[in-house]
Amino acid sequence: MQLQQMKSIIEGLLFVAGDEGLDNKQLAEVMELDAKDIQEVVRAMQSEFRETGRGIQIVEMAGVYQLTTVPEHAPYFERLAYSPNRTSLSQAALETLSIIAYKQPITRVEIEEVRGVKSDRALQTLVAKELIEEKGRAEAIGRPILYGTTKQFLDYFGLSSLDQLPDQQQFDEEIDLEEETRLLFEKMDVQQLTIDDVDKK
Repeated sequence: MQLQQMKSIIEGLLFVAGDEGLDNKQLAEVMELDAKDIQEVVRAMQSEFRETGRGIQIVEMAGVYQLTTVPEHAPYFERLAYSPNRTSLSQAALETLSIIAYKQPITRVEIEEVRGVKSDRALQTLVAKELIEEKGRAEAIGRPILYGTTKQFLDYFGLSSLDQLPDQQQFDEEIDLEEETRLLFEKMDVQQLTIDDVDKK
């Protein structure tokens, strides 16, 4: 396998893995290569990303590689998250939020198993809007993040507690996710607030 191809595959794998990341052993198994070779390639990629001024970087935490944005760009991400034309939640974010509300604490992989599509961007949006937060780590390979709702979530939908959510039993059977999301927010019989409205409370 060519070096450039290895770099391209590793970058793609880390992107797909999201915040759970991958370690040397996992990358080596997927790519059918030696773990030591993987480590050398990742080191080279880290240097290249820094030298070329890329907007992403590969960080290593507890032996796990993650693809992240660079810290110095954080102010721009905050502006994007809180810009006026992004205060309302998208359908993807609402679907993700409804899953978390009923299944919390829950990992990204478990959310994606329910939705059937990647949920990284929706999770990032919900975290940025402080509607969900990290509730710990799951006892599983890679120690994935467990997500749960916040007090901001309750304020956002005019709830005093999670007990005011519609009866969860109606969602225990196989049900269309779009219908579940609609019921979740329409059955509350409340006006959905914007982030700006919540901030004024």
